[in-house]
Amino acid sequence: MTKMKLLIVDDEADIREILEFNLTSEGYETTTASSAEEALKILSPEHRLILLDVMMGGMSGFRMAEKLRRDKNSVPIIFLTAKDTENDMLTGFSTGGDDYISKPFSIKEVSARVKAVLKRTESKQLPEMIEVEGLRIDTDEKQVYLDEKPLVLTKKEFEILYLLTKNSPHVFKREEILDKIWQNEAFVLERTVDVHITRLRKKLGKYGKYLINRSGYGYSFKNQ
Repeated sequence: MTKMKLLIVDDEADIREILEFNLTSEGYETTTASSAEEALKILSPEHRLILLDVMMGGMSGFRMAEKLRRDKNSVPIIFLTAKDTENDMLTGFSTGGDDYISKPFSIKEVSARVKAVLKRTESKQLPEMIEVEGLRIDTDEKQVYLDEKPLVLTKKEFEILYLLTKNSPHVFKREEILDKIWQNEAFVLERTVDVHITRLRKKLGKYGKYLINRSGYGYSFKNQ
């Protein structure tokens, strides 16, 4: 598995070393810089998050964050600072920061904040892809591919397939599918689910066999 790459920016060597050692031990790949100017030179699209000191000689962390956001760079930023007043926190968030940690900090706190920000931002940035053999569902494009060929589905068919594959092998009752897919639409019968599943199974061709009807229970997607 590819390691997530972090950029640590702080003008205090001991803090850089502590963060580098501990975050590397947790499985991240780390790069360090002793100034904002140096950080801007080495920052690459591979960096998934910046731990950024606020008070540094030369360009401050806030100014660096402002520059990145002006340049349309949305890399997540966690500010590190000895200042913890409400105004400083507001400044941090207004310049494009994703989180704010006051010094002195515990490594456990830094680790927890890094994980939380990465989880939050990665889920926004990366499209979810579900793949089962030659069946691929791209949730960003809202497109299904069969052996790399695009498959034409209705919105409801796509939503049913996504619901079942994402939660495989959970069995959904018809009324559960109606509630999740049709929600508040009136006059929709449980038989509607059967019709959509039948149509969907036909469109999926050889992969249609994975749409299982558990008699008396409901539907699931199971490929094993």
